[in-house]
Amino acid sequence: MRTVLALALIAMPAAAMAQATPPATPTPAPVAALGPDTPIEAIIASPKGKAVMEKEMPTLLTHPMFDLFKAMSLRQLQPYSGGAITDEKLAAVTAALNAAK
Repeated sequence: MRTVLALALIAMPAAAMAQATPPATPTPAPVAALGPDTPIEAIIASPKGKAVMEKEMPTLLTHPMFDLFKAMSLRQLQPYSGGAITDEKLAAVTAALNAAK
């Protein structure tokens, strides 16, 4: 099978090879707005988002289990926070993220 493929490539005229179209470069997806449904790791990947999180929820980023929940959003983490992430805190973080744009 390899021999057949190799022979086919050798026999292919150079003009045919030159006409081959290179694959299209994918267009990056637009960045969504940061908010309570954005994964925490995506929020802190943005310098403005990280600054908001450090101000509004400073202990979250230094929590010993941060690596286990950083892929979750604040809204997903809320039920497991023991009341530390309230609806008011989510609203404050959302407002601060919107103001930081």
